[in-house]
Amino acid sequence: MPIASNAATLAFFLIVILSVSHIASSLRHGLGVCHASGYLPGKAGHCEKSNDPDCCEDGKKYPQYHCSPPVTASTKAVLTLNSFEKGKDGGGPSECDNAYHSDEEMVVALSTGWFENMGRCGHRIKITANGKSVYAKVVDECDSVYGCDDEHNYEPPCDNNIVDASPAVWNALGLDQNVGMEGITWSDE
Repeated sequence: MPIASNAATLAFFLIVILSVSHIASSLRHGLGVCHASGYLPGKAGHCEKSNDPDCCEDGKKYPQYHCSPPVTASTKAVLTLNSFEKGKDGGGPSECDNAYHSDEEMVVALSTGWFENMGRCGHRIKITANGKSVYAKVVDECDSVYGCDDEHNYEPPCDNNIVDASPAVWNALGLDQNVGMEGITWSDE
């Protein structure tokens, strides 16, 4: 009987551990984890390559996100490089003001969830990387739902954690624009 008793006790603890793990996982998914809401079929086209963007490929499926991770005092994100000038890889004019912006301006586009349906337009955000912090103005959305068309420079939808920044932001942070992607943190000012 002691062997059966030990096996039953072990089985009970295993069930408890698995249940706790499942509950913890469920809570994590319910508290700010953002999952893809669908997939966009890729369509190749003329993709302006001034900042070495990823260009869409015919038939490839790209994840779409209507959400972004929660914003905190130190939100983790990926900084990408984008020109907001006319005829460059940023596509059309900025969504917030229907204007183009010089590469010398401290401006950014945020992933769809963070853009909050234009709710952050004109706001300044603090971006920290490489031991430095700078402030930049939100002027556009880095569309996490749509892409692979002329309006989006035939680039796929952005990931849900992107701060797409002008060359001026990269320079102010002392980052190498040739890398094109950098781990950062950001917060509302």
